[in-house]
Amino acid sequence: MKLAYAFRRSNLYPYDGDPWNMPGKEARPAWYKLVRDMGFAGIEIANNAVGGPAASAQAVQDLGKELADNGVPCVCVRGGGGMANPRVATVSKQRMEEAVAFAQKLGCSLVNTTVGVPTVSTIPGDFTGEPTSQGSSRDAHESDFQVTAQGVREVARKAADLGIELSIEVHQHSIADNSWSALHLLDLIDMPNVGVNPDLGNILWTYDVPEESSENAILALASRAKYWHCKNLRRVHIPENKHTIFLRVPLPDGDVDYRFAISAMQAAGYSGYLAIEGMQLGDHISGDRRSAAYAQEILAGIG
Repeated sequence: MKLAYAFRRSNLYPYDGDPWNMPGKEARPAWYKLVRDMGFAGIEIANNAVGGPAASAQAVQDLGKELADNGVPCVCVRGGGGMANPRVATVSKQRMEEAVAFAQKLGCSLVNTTVGVPTVSTIPGDFTGEPTSQGSSRDAHESDFQVTAQGVREVARKAADLGIELSIEVHQHSIADNSWSALHLLDLIDMPNVGVNPDLGNILWTYDVPEESSENAILALASRAKYWHCKNLRRVHIPENKHTIFLRVPLPDGDVDYRFAISAMQAAGYSGYLAIEGMQLGDHISGDRRSAAYAQEILAGIG
């Protein structure tokens, strides 16, 4: 396994006002060095970089060359969405196709997508840590899985022609929000270039009480993984309110035991990227450096 940087904050000086995307050109040289020094072999970026689908092929290719020349090639493009809700199905499929096209221009062979649907803020279950979760597998019908599988399969066929693999991220507000539902969807898609991203943090914070343990989830999903987001959370349960608050922390400090998880992935023969999903607040570089060092220490220990 190599480390990828799924950064979620890039607030470096000079600040360009888009913390979820790459730093501005003036700040990038220093950022590239920081990323390399932390031990990352590449980065994950969204398919809206350099203008998204409207960007010229040359602009995307130039970005790919810039990343590679600075020792942090793009190893994953994220983009897409769920198709179980007919209101957004067409747009979600289009975004998935756009992510595949963006990856191909960038010289990247992997696209990570969720199959989540929009939530409604005026009814319960639109946030994390509640007894309900909108768009969940718990409330889904088999037809939701069937229509999603058909849409992903159609995109996957096009991706396969380009040599691109897809990973479906286990994610809240999604019919693939735990191990059984993710595996069920993969079996329905039935394409060799489609696998799972077993994001244990997303399983942990979907409900106030997790549906399954991190250990059981990773054992079930490890052999089907194409990519792997790793983040950690400290869970503060308030049972009298039927609510849980989650605090984002570096990998060694949360409730998910990544020493177990990394060992399980290694034992299953996973050789893809361990993508550290970065901190979103404060000095993200210091927190992400701790996460990277922790993962490297475990990987060195298990060979």
